[in-house]
Amino acid sequence: MFDFSLGEMLVVALVALVVLGPERLPKAARFAGLWVRKARAQWYSMKNELEQELASEELRRSLRESQQALRETEAQLREATSEAPRAIAPPSDDASATPADAVKRDD
Repeated sequence: MFDFSLGEMLVVALVALVVLGPERLPKAARFAGLWVRKARAQWYSMKNELEQELASEELRRSLRESQQALRETEAQLREATSEAPRAIAPPSDDASATPADAVKRDD
């Protein structure tokens, strides 16, 4: 996240040693470490929460797409079943004639 080189960290440590003194420096370092750990834990918590929210949104989107595909398939099936009785309907008088009958009529 932050790009500190070893030399920059040594300069910060020397300035802290001069400003705080050798008595208060360990306590300040522990306090700074505590806050860094808390900040890191908070960052990971937010990151995990965001990832879970994105995953749940992806799942909802997938579910909506599946429901839409199911509705389309259901509509196609209903259309096919409504056309089936017409295809199976008994032949009419004109349609009952065989091709041979049609040839005889033409003669």
